[in-house]
Amino acid sequence: GGGAGGFREGRASGDSYTVSPSNAPAGITVSAQTYPITVGGGGAAGQYPTSNPNGGNGSNSVFSTITSAGGGGGGNANNNSNGDPGGSGGGAGDDDGAGGTGGSGNTPPVSPAQGNDGGPAASGSGGGGGGGAGAAGATGPAPSNNGGAGGVGAYVPDGFIGPDAPSFGTPGPVSSTRYFAGGGGGGSRDTAPSSGGTGGSGGGGAGGESNPSTAGAAGSTNTGGGAGGGGNSPGSGGTSNAGGSGIVMIRYKYQ
Repeated sequence: GGGAGGFREGRASGDSYTVSPSNAPAGITVSAQTYPITVGGGGAAGQYPTSNPNGGNGSNSVFSTITSAGGGGGGNANNNSNGDPGGSGGGAGDDDGAGGTGGSGNTPPVSPAQGNDGGPAASGSGGGGGGGAGAAGATGPAPSNNGGAGGVGAYVPDGFIGPDAPSFGTPGPVSSTRYFAGGGGGGSRDTAPSSGGTGGSGGGGAGGESNPSTAGAAGSTNTGGGAGGGGNSPGSGGTSNAGGSGIVMIRYKYQ
């Protein structure tokens, strides 16, 4: 599964809204001027067959001095295929019972961390889940051949967004919030019955299944969620299964 794009938040201390663990309490000061904004995305899923490369990283999201790294690409269906590093790391690929390690999250490093590691692939499991902003990707449960779940994302309170909050992100474990930057689920192996891993809250795509093969789901738009890995024989991923585009949210008080 592809890793989520980096989640970075800066709100000044004394803000009345609930803050996520990813909040940098200093915030930033803005002035009345033009700011170039770049919207990136989550990592793409790894591919099958084994001759294909890793899914590829998403691109960065930028506002002013804050850069959130694109998500790490998921490993392909090849023995010891590692996930790529990124805002959150991509999950490892798996084939014939062997697997690699998940990509490193929070790459490049910032504080608070912008993401978590992708999940490894164990003997007898499917691909690892992509890392999310709130948790690492999981290893698929062996010997089920299932894919690992994507890591949960991080949240923004409904009140920060306003009345249109339900139009953004996804629900998650913390009530009255919207989640972003969830990791993609790992794809399953080719031994039936097996299933792909669930995508992490925050737009991570679910992993695909095998026999019959299905593609994983793309990351959700405007969340930075990672893509779900494709089930092999002959599953799909990569460019046909991309990470979700990111989002930049700005709330300011005129002074």
